[in-house]
Amino acid sequence: MRTDIVVHPHERVDDLHRDGHHIIQDPKRFCFGVDAVILAGFAKVKKGERVLDLGTGTGIIPILLAAKTKGEHFTGLEIQSESAEMANRSVLLNELEERVSIKEGDIKTAGESFGGSTFDVVTSNPPYMNEGGGLVNPFAAKAIARHEILCSLEDVVAAAAKVLKPQGRFYMIHRPHRLTDILVFLRQYKLEPKRIRFVQPYADKEPTMVLVEAARGGKPWVKVDAPLVIYKAPNEYTEEIYEIYYGKGQA
Repeated sequence: MRTDIVVHPHERVDDLHRDGHHIIQDPKRFCFGVDAVILAGFAKVKKGERVLDLGTGTGIIPILLAAKTKGEHFTGLEIQSESAEMANRSVLLNELEERVSIKEGDIKTAGESFGGSTFDVVTSNPPYMNEGGGLVNPFAAKAIARHEILCSLEDVVAAAAKVLKPQGRFYMIHRPHRLTDILVFLRQYKLEPKRIRFVQPYADKEPTMVLVEAARGGKPWVKVDAPLVIYKAPNEYTEEIYEIYYGKGQA
């Protein structure tokens, strides 16, 4: 880890417990949560593949995937200039500039920015709240990260469909109450749902998140995995979550 990267007084550096990697975060803007870590564990990236993360925020997903997989290159797209600049410093902090790049830009114009059929894999942990859903955080950066202010669920799916190569894979985490919308938009943009997994806080609680894998131009066939349970007791992760956070990288 480099020691010459600027970390501002209002920022903190968190240990990712992966290959000695760390990430710079600003608690007043937006800090990554368990959903980003779970998505990075759900996404499959093969050797030599190129990955785009839509709405990368702190850059957490590209950095984790670079640590966990043998993908060739990881790009994070972020519309908020302050977040993109901070994510770029995290890339430099971890000396990942050969494998990870952060680009400032709009998800809605990702196809024009990167070109069609460019990436093998696209990931996204998009804003969960649609218009009228939930209280909007008065701090703009957090509001943009949590609510569909600058992009909608359809914008994210449309962008993924545009930049993915034929048979390329799209991985997303979202809320279960949006699952119908997710599946409708995926089919509309020729991204065939292939795998669904619900995420539950405890084994006896209803899901609070859903993971979805889709393939561009895939044949109709979807597999529903067993639920992923986060806690086996208060403040005690299940074995699978512990493996996702701290285990060995994917083959």
